[in-house]
Amino acid sequence: QVQLVESGGGLVQPGGSLRLSCAASGGRFSIYTMGWYRQAPGKQRDLVASITSGGSTHYADSVKGRFTISRDNAKSIAYLQMNSLKPEDTGVYYCGASRATLNEYHWGQGTQVTVSS
Repeated sequence: QVQLVESGGGLVQPGGSLRLSCAASGGRFSIYTMGWYRQAPGKQRDLVASITSGGSTHYADSVKGRFTISRDNAKSIAYLQMNSLKPEDTGVYYCGASRATLNEYHWGQGTQVTVSS
């Protein structure tokens, strides 16, 4: 069973930066697609960025050019570098590990990001 633990959230002013980390254990990290999802208050959980086992990345339009997803397979960690943060980036950020072809999904507990002056 894959276990995911997010860290790095917090309060930041608009225009600031944060780096989120997702540490994985209990499985072969390198075979999973890793994703970062955001859930704002009263809204659904939406995909922000993902990176496949082969390193291909995908970003939501709202974060293109500002966020960068990466992974370190040797350390079993996925990262989300967030720059030029906006108030609308506020929410709980969840890390997810998936193998969609096998209908296998794992989630972390989430980390709060608040962008406010």
